[in-house]
Amino acid sequence: MNFIQETKEELNKVVWPSRPQLISESAAVIFMVSLSAALIYLVDGLFKWLAERIFLGG
Repeated sequence: MNFIQETKEELNKVVWPSRPQLISESAAVIFMVSLSAALIYLVDGLFKWLAERIFLGG
């Protein structure tokens, strides 16, 4: 019981983000993840192209 009471007290201290802040920061995270994925995809394509030229002699 003591644990549950202390947990409630700690959760009351949490500063929750506002809805606009939550949406803005979520959009920023989604954008950065998409950008990172696109960069990894492009670098992977470059390495694939280089490997084909080196190992297949094309």
